[in-house]
Amino acid sequence: MTRALNLESDNDDGIRLRKRYGSIKDHLFVFLEDASIPPTNNSSEQAIRMSTVFRKVTNCFRSQWGQDLFAAVRSIVNTGKRQGLTAYQAIYKVLSTNCSIFNPS
Repeated sequence: MTRALNLESDNDDGIRLRKRYGSIKDHLFVFLEDASIPPTNNSSEQAIRMSTVFRKVTNCFRSQWGQDLFAAVRSIVNTGKRQGLTAYQAIYKVLSTNCSIFNPS
């Protein structure tokens, strides 16, 4: 990695990429040392897939509040799913006054 980052580039994109990776090079391969860290952002892409499919099937949202509500509900359901909750449990927990989905008790 060090050899690759030491290569000179005359291209603006190459210079920008080298600068960005140079500042985080100690964190680029953490997934090789810690098996609990996935090597891709696939889980994030899967989390937004439902929104993309919904938008394509319905030809977009008809109002801003509908778009915002859908995004909020999907965020809650996906966060709950990662914590082993059903969609109902996640929504119930968010609407409950005594606990939070983002701070499990």
